[in-house]
Amino acid sequence: MDSPATTSQAYTELLDHQRDASLLSSTASLLGWDQEVMMPPGGLEHRSRQLAQLAQMVHARSTDPRIADWLSACEADDSVTKDPLSDAAVNVREWRRGYDRSTKLPAALVVEMSETTSKAKAEWAEARKADEYARFAPWLDKIIELSRKQAECYGWSDDGEPWDALAEGYEAGMTAAYVEGVFTPLRDRLVGLLDRLMGAGAQPDNGFNELELPIAQQEAFVREVSAAVGFDYGRGRLDVSSHPFCSGTHYADIRLTTRFAKNNVNDALGSTLHETGHGLYEQGLPAEHLGTPRGNAVGLSIHESQSRLWENQVGRSRAFWTWCFPKLAQYFGDAVGGLSPDAVYAAANRVQPSLIRVEADEATYNLHIMIRFELERAMLKGDIKAADLPEAWNQKYRDYLGIDVPSDAQGCLQDIHWSMGALGYFPTYTLGNLYSAQFFEAACEALGGSDTVHGMFERGEFAPLLDWLRTNIHSSGNTYHSAELCKHVTGKDLSADPLMRQLENKLLPIYGL
Repeated sequence: MDSPATTSQAYTELLDHQRDASLLSSTASLLGWDQEVMMPPGGLEHRSRQLAQLAQMVHARSTDPRIADWLSACEADDSVTKDPLSDAAVNVREWRRGYDRSTKLPAALVVEMSETTSKAKAEWAEARKADEYARFAPWLDKIIELSRKQAECYGWSDDGEPWDALAEGYEAGMTAAYVEGVFTPLRDRLVGLLDRLMGAGAQPDNGFNELELPIAQQEAFVREVSAAVGFDYGRGRLDVSSHPFCSGTHYADIRLTTRFAKNNVNDALGSTLHETGHGLYEQGLPAEHLGTPRGNAVGLSIHESQSRLWENQVGRSRAFWTWCFPKLAQYFGDAVGGLSPDAVYAAANRVQPSLIRVEADEATYNLHIMIRFELERAMLKGDIKAADLPEAWNQKYRDYLGIDVPSDAQGCLQDIHWSMGALGYFPTYTLGNLYSAQFFEAACEALGGSDTVHGMFERGEFAPLLDWLRTNIHSSGNTYHSAELCKHVTGKDLSADPLMRQLENKLLPIYGL
């Protein structure tokens, strides 16, 4: 085909093309939200065809051969690439990354992986329900085999490994060596902290987490808190789903979901604050760059940092509960009459090693992630076969969390990720926790110190923190990759120190240590 007449024309044509593809993707996102929240069960078959058609259309646009020509022309244009942090240069950089990755896999392998994971997810669900790991093991073997083939197509550096190639799809620049370097000191310190807390004489009362409270009042309560910290309900909404998530089509249409149980309002609040953090990030992305990388979130770990910051650094702080405690009486009346702010604060920070990742407390959650990272890395290397996974899994839970795993359903079958072929994904959760703590320390320093910021929380003033996040993180879109953004915002490389400082300063006094 003929090359575009000019490079400026090339960028304009590429921009229009990619924004069109983004529009299709946002339509698919809306249909996905509707499937989880509003769609009647009878609509599943037709919805599957709708989403499949949209996926084919998006894929066709993202692998259009013209993109290669447009990109080459843009990359040869000094006016586009001279400043690597310019809007155009960032867009071209990220479009190149996405295009190269999407065109490296042969169609036959894409189809085989899609068909395999579709069947594997169904087998995983049945295996988990029946607690029969042997039923799923052959499918995991197949997924590992196909994942290795994918990694070979993507390629990795001479000093890297196959896991790196898969992880790149979730977080730019993330490698197993980097993750190991961050995780190892964090793991040792978390295990040490856990040993101290479990050996303490004082254990927080769990009564607040077990109160039976009406769902309708819980819904109104968490919605008010979400709005108070800054979520704009003129540009978003909150609904219910079995697994909370944040979706939507763009910065002015953000869909949050949460979950409720009669006897755990704290879980509903934590889930809502978590998804609110995701939503605040999406609402804070630059509107003028909609449909381009410059207007997108950085990656999974930075997105997770925003959700965990509002859930943990804010929502589990004593200052937050000083402000929020009166609202319990407002919404639940005499049912919470026996509680005190200190008791609620302690219950919100209760630490208890557990089997299930998604139910884990703030201090133990990252150990669950480390176990999964170490095991999937070993499977990709061939050090562990699928048949040996339960034994390896159970041993790590004894080593890291000090608990025995009674069944595979509560052990290596609990997460859906591997049945979906999502290897390389898990570490983004812990990286997000680390980024959240480091960003929060930087925000406190910029806003007058930790005492000043917590004083704001006590008065229900959350706008200064949100404004800082909007200025320093949200507004930059995908200009920087995660590690670069951390260094740019905090002046330091990512470290376990901020998270450990915050955990120790909060938890040790609660446990009388």
